[in-house]
Amino acid sequence: KKSEQELKDEEMELFTKYYMEWKGGKKSDNISYANIPRFYYRLPAEDEILLQKLREESRAVFLQRKSRELLDNEELQNLWFLLDKHQTSPMIGEEAMINYENFLKVGEKAGPKCRQFFTAKIFAKLLHNDPYGRISIMQFFNYVMRKG
Repeated sequence: KKSEQELKDEEMELFTKYYMEWKGGKKSDNISYANIPRFYYRLPAEDEILLQKLREESRAVFLQRKSRELLDNEELQNLWFLLDKHQTSPMIGEEAMINYENFLKVGEKAGPKCRQFFTAKIFAKLLHNDPYGRISIMQFFNYVMRKG
């Protein structure tokens, strides 16, 4: 007689065999596995100096590129000036507002770095119960400061 463990092993072996036949072959035979992109790369060990230097350099280049995308102080001042110049009346208390048409005009004049912020999606996100369909200039500027 076979022991209980031997029976379980035999059962698992048969299950695997029949499952693989039903599935249509082994995993390695499936071509689609070759098309899955690699998404994890291990960190270099302490003794892999060249790989560590490469990682540091690529991180520095990435941060420099992201830094160039940020708006500098002069660009932010220009954006505020354009928003203030194109505000849409009436004001709500002290709050300056802008409608979508003027919002798009400012987007054209603000420059290439600012263009990403002048979308219908962002306008709609900042649109709150204004009867004239406008957004607050201050809220939009604060959004740009946080995201940019």
